[in-house]
Order: sequence, then C-alpha cells, then structure tokens
Amino acid sequence: MTKNPKTYQEQLYIDYTLRLREILKTLPPFAKDYFRAIEPRTSAKTRISYAYDIRVFFHFLMENNPVYRSYTMDQFQPRDLERLDPMDIEEYMEYLKVYQNDENRQLVNSEVGLARKMSALRSFYQYYYKYQIIEKNPTLLVDMPKLHDKAIIRLDTDEVASLLDYVENCGNELSGQRKTYYEKTKYRDIAILTLLLGTGIRVSECVGLDIQDVDFKNNGIQITRKGGKQMVVYFGDEVRNALEVYLERDRNQAKTLPGFENALFLSMQHRRMGIQAVENMVKKYAGQITPNKKITPHKLRSTYGTALYRETGDIYLVADVLGHNDVNTTKKHYAAIDEDRRRRAATAVRLRED
Repeated sequence: MTKNPKTYQEQLYIDYTLRLREILKTLPPFAKDYFRAIEPRTSAKTRISYAYDIRVFFHFLMENNPVYRSYTMDQFQPRDLERLDPMDIEEYMEYLKVYQNDENRQLVNSEVGLARKMSALRSFYQYYYKYQIIEKNPTLLVDMPKLHDKAIIRLDTDEVASLLDYVENCGNELSGQRKTYYEKTKYRDIAILTLLLGTGIRVSECVGLDIQDVDFKNNGIQITRKGGKQMVVYFGDEVRNALEVYLERDRNQAKTLPGFENALFLSMQHRRMGIQAVENMVKKYAGQITPNKKITPHKLRSTYGTALYRETGDIYLVADVLGHNDVNTTKKHYAAIDEDRRRRAATAVRLRED
C-alpha cells in the first residue's frame, strides 16, 4: 500500500527540525533549554535563524574577548552571560556591522539584519534572567539599533500589465535553448505571477500549494499561513483563467518524482518548485520591465496590498487578506501617503502668481 505523500508543510517541519538539531550541536549545551522554551511560540524557521545568530555571538566572544580566547563552545556556562557588561554588548553590535563567518566570508548586516541579531541575543538573555539562572542582563542597558523607514518598492498599475504581457509574448524574442525552456515553463510562470499579483500570498504559501488546495467552485485557495494557521484566500477571474490554462496545458500531463504527485507548481526536475526558483523567475522577468526596481515576490505582495487598499480603503480587509497579525503593520505599509499624492504636492503650492 502506497503511503500518502507528505504535504509541503509537513516535510518543511521535518527538514527544519533536523536542521535545528544539527545547529544546536554547535552551540553551548545549555542553549538547548532556551530553544526548547521558545518552541511553542516560534516557528522552526525562526528558531533556526536565532540559533545561527546566537552562534555568531559566542564566536565573537572567542575571537575578541580576552577572557574567552581559549574557550571552546562546550565550555560556556550561563554564568558567562552575566560576566559581560553593556560595553561588551555594544562592542558585539559594532562587530556585527562587518564580520567574517566560519568560511571566512565577509558579511555585512543591514539595519534589519543587525536588529534581528540583537533581538535574538536579548531574547536569549531574557530567558535565563527570567528564570533567575543569571542575575544580570546587560542587553537591557543597551539601546537596540534604530530602523529607518524605507520607501516601499512595488509595481505601478501599468507595470503590472506590462509584466504579464511580456511573459505571455516574450517567446517571440527568444531562440534556441532559451526559447525551448520558455515554452516549457510559460504557462506555469504566468500562473504563478498572476496568482502572486492577484492574491498577495507569500512565496512560501505559493510553493506550498497542492492541486487539491485550489477550489474553482468558490474561486479560492487554501493556504497555510505563518504559524501553521490555515486560511482560504479568494481570487478573481484573471487568476482563475491563468490557473486553469496551466493545469490543462501543463500540470495535468506532467510527470512527477515520488512524493511530489500533489504539488501544484513543478520545477523542471519534476519536483515541487522551491522558493529560490520562484524568486529567480520573478527577477528574470521583472528585470526586463522595471530594471531600476529590484522586484521580488514580496514586492508583488506589496503591489497587491497597495492596489487593494486603494480600491477599498479598508485597511482591516487588507490586513486580513495578507495575513498580518497586527493591523498596525498593515497601516505602516499601505496607509501612508502614496506617490500619486506626493506628485500632486509638487503643483499644489504656487510661488508666484501668473
């Protein structure tokens, strides 16, 4: 009897769990208590990111702090955390701006990356401080990095139309192997781009879709949000048509490797398409239409959110459809002054009368 293939989320959970166990072997033994404690309120992916970030902290101590120069990772104890003072934490924050990893590659942290690593360290300290395993928490005495607002990059309405038109017709400009590859992936790529632009789902939610998650009777797809919550997102006729064409002309005739029989979007290797592959596909096509904008699947999500807010003016609807837990996140991104209003400001103030 053939076992049912694992869903994308089930396989992802297994992969992340095994990966986290391997990373924990490279941390001080006492760190396992922290990761066990945060499991109920964090995703496996978040715990992996925190594990990498905290490992950087202990490497910093061994490389830069005279007290720990002769230490190995398994020698660290909780008491070593409280031996540090705020200045040590500030030195670590400075170190994070530019440092070398285990493979001697130089890494540079953006404001967001720096803030994430410091947030991980503060959370790590807070656990041992809360349970009175340590008596000092120097991270509380250090100001966290400030995050500056950045302009949200998204496609304008005419750029959305140009992108989809280009994907539908660019085969006329190609030849040889490039044309052959394009013809094999054309309907899949149009379906993915139309789905991302027409629903605002995350790229991880897109690649996780199975064929049975698509409900053409109600024009909806069942997706798994962050944290494992399942939700139905509804789509319009343009998305419906793109999905139907892809299924009829491509997916229904495709051969798959064992375990990927139910996957909606397939790679050329006959397995479920991955996040990186979708990101590369979006970059390839968008680069031809908007070379001055760095368009990613997340920017397509922002494009949808902006269009939905402009059409409805309902920020709570936008938050719900995008799966934001905090509506303030949505307000920050989509209720700000938009470019059209800024352009009107250029002619609103007259310096001289005619």
